[in-house]
Amino acid sequence: MRNPRAFLRPLAVGAPTPAADIPFRPSRMIHFFDPSNEKMAAKVPDIAAKVDIILGNLEDAVKTEMKVPARRGLIDIAKKTDFGNTQLWTRVNSLDSPWVLDDFIDLVTEIGDKLDVIMVPKVEGAQDIHYVDRLLAQLEARAGVTKPILVHAILETAEGVANVEEIAGASPRMQGISLGPADLAASRRMKTTRVGGGHPGYLVRTDPVSEDLNEGRTTYQQDLWHYTIARMVDACAANDILPFYGPFGDIKDVVACEDQFRNAYLLGCVGAWSLHPVQIEIAKRVFSPSKEDVEHAKVVVEAMGDGSGAVMINGKMEDDASCKQCLVMLDLAKELAERDPDLKELYDL
Repeated sequence: MRNPRAFLRPLAVGAPTPAADIPFRPSRMIHFFDPSNEKMAAKVPDIAAKVDIILGNLEDAVKTEMKVPARRGLIDIAKKTDFGNTQLWTRVNSLDSPWVLDDFIDLVTEIGDKLDVIMVPKVEGAQDIHYVDRLLAQLEARAGVTKPILVHAILETAEGVANVEEIAGASPRMQGISLGPADLAASRRMKTTRVGGGHPGYLVRTDPVSEDLNEGRTTYQQDLWHYTIARMVDACAANDILPFYGPFGDIKDVVACEDQFRNAYLLGCVGAWSLHPVQIEIAKRVFSPSKEDVEHAKVVVEAMGDGSGAVMINGKMEDDASCKQCLVMLDLAKELAERDPDLKELYDL
């Protein structure tokens, strides 16, 4: 473990000083695209204007023979595109792959000044982040990058979940963590082939009402990912980084997608992945506070004054803890309003 006084020192001579705080920018959706797909790549400028984060994917969903074209495609797109306020991310190949070293070398040395975050798949412990941390510092120094590139980890293995707290605090580069349900399900030997979401077999049943054990008993489908998301959120909150829900694979089931996103939002996630344009609007809607929540938060904060004591508002007790909850809501609303004119008008901020 590094000396705390050395934690914010560059890991290579000439590398930028690590960030003391992770900037919170609107991050409701991380929209994935395949840079090797020419039709998809051509739409990037238009899509980038509609999303908070756009991510060039080099890992899963990119065929082996297209790994190098995808990397070159992302570099070309980054060089010629003005992303404005939209964050540019990439997901590199896994650390045990033959492509990942060239991913880091080419991306940092050629477009390191435009990349905000590098997403690292299948992170299993602090050792993976330490490797990436040092490598990025060396490459930033070589390329003359002045702003440190941040790192985002994906929880995709049982070992990663077991070590999530140490992963979250492994480096000042850590920007956040996403849940990767498909690979995690395989790692845990879970008996589901779904990418995110619930499963009809994972349920609880009400007690018997008669000797007929099937009569009048209601079942309720449960969330396979509740424990993992909650643990990830706690690890991120404890280390001042940002938690995200990952992919929801059933593109046509927009209802269940919205439910899963909302569960993650209520538990503390700041955003989710969007794999198709239809999921962009779902994420934007779910991860933006409602007008009613913002108005309630305003009332509570105004009534609480300095945040101490307790007041009764519409028959409900509000105290300092309530005020803190409302400030979280208002801070998010203000951040989103600065980016989205429609939300600025809706929230009246």
